[in-house]
Amino acid sequence: MENQRPLIFVSNDDGIMSKGLSALIKCLRPIGEIVVMAPDTHRSGTSCSMTVTEPIHYQLIRKDVGLTVYKCSGTPTDCTKLAFHTVLNHKPDLVVAGINHGDNSSVNAHYSGTMGAVIEGCLKGVPSIAFSLCNHDLNANFDATEPYVRHISDMVLKNGLPALTCLNVNFPDTKDLKGIRICEQAKGQWVNEWENFAHRDDTHYYWLTGNFEDTDTENQQSDHWALANGYVAITPTTVDLTAYKFMEELKTWF
Repeated sequence: MENQRPLIFVSNDDGIMSKGLSALIKCLRPIGEIVVMAPDTHRSGTSCSMTVTEPIHYQLIRKDVGLTVYKCSGTPTDCTKLAFHTVLNHKPDLVVAGINHGDNSSVNAHYSGTMGAVIEGCLKGVPSIAFSLCNHDLNANFDATEPYVRHISDMVLKNGLPALTCLNVNFPDTKDLKGIRICEQAKGQWVNEWENFAHRDDTHYYWLTGNFEDTDTENQQSDHWALANGYVAITPTTVDLTAYKFMEELKTWF
């Protein structure tokens, strides 16, 4: 009997209509059965947030051979949770989110709704991957990412991932990708994060803005260095937040 194709769950944070999501589906259709549940509109920057103050709703919008697509009124984390509870007839073999329009390397991973969907998949015991292209343009060109998305997904399906570990994959915005580097998260922080926006003579309105201050520029193991030098950056990311190296010292405090 022919082996059953892998079941792959897909979500994102740019919304159901994003070009990056369409590119991701195109990449993955040859290697598995795809079920998509994505936010009905833009949900960037939502991290692992959940909707707790009102009900959420999902709707079937497309059903083809090997591909079923739903939109959902919730966050990326909501989408993953709800899909596992409702539309997936068994535990998927892989959770994939993206392809995000924008950089999710370094500390951006903490804020990313793309990572939120993937972290939820990881917490549910499923190998999970986030893909992002460092280009915020709605019409960004994802062509160069496609062979990498397929190859990385194939390798994770074949080899699995350690428990509570997911992959954060970022692509530089170039057609001439030099290959893959396994990276650590760059050190740095966002600065000058708010711009005053006077509204109807009220000066207490602000737009979120800012620029990233990299304090790790010489570290060739970092994801920022890899991206700046034309490499695909893969950062293995753990969702276990325990600071194990500090535990023994902390015990001496009490």
